[in-house]
Amino acid sequence: MTAELDHLVHAVPDLLAGVAAFAERTGVTPVAGGRHPGGTANYLVGLGPTAYLEIIGPDPEAAGPRPRAFGLETLAEPRLAAWAVRAGDIDATVRQAREHGYDPGDVQPLSRRTPAGTLLEWRLTRREDPAAISPVPFLIDWGETAHPAASGLPQLRLVSFTAIHPDPEALHHDLAALDAVLEVAKGPEPALEAVLDTPAGTVTLR
Repeated sequence: MTAELDHLVHAVPDLLAGVAAFAERTGVTPVAGGRHPGGTANYLVGLGPTAYLEIIGPDPEAAGPRPRAFGLETLAEPRLAAWAVRAGDIDATVRQAREHGYDPGDVQPLSRRTPAGTLLEWRLTRREDPAAISPVPFLIDWGETAHPAASGLPQLRLVSFTAIHPDPEALHHDLAALDAVLEVAKGPEPALEAVLDTPAGTVTLR
């Protein structure tokens, strides 16, 4: 069974400024998702009933060093940094991927609290990877938690989602190990590109 798109990760160096710029560019204002224990926070926009776009950055209310997640520690410009897929059985998918030569990392618990105070909990794979952009998705399992896309988010339509990679064949191999499907074009450096249909016209995130 093909893994299903869960969400896209748009990383920004300044969360509130990044959200304001996104709203101006698309005509849709993201809603606050919540704060993560690791020093990040996010805003969300729906991409239909089962997927969403996450805008993530350093938590403006948190003290301390910049978080490392999604390259935020050194991030200077917004970028589409990663994506997540849902698998029917996250533990079985990890075992399958390793058998096929790709290690997605261990499954770990994570959580965030919504502005209304509701605690959301999920499990995901974490892979130690120095790459600034991750064209291979991480796996996520929401368990008993209601999926964020079902929370009445403002909506945009995802027209297309593709990867650029210097070795498309190698990337396709890693994607296949996760039962993930993504169109891949050849290019000098890894990148992700999402084309959105918005009230302000077609917008491309990269």
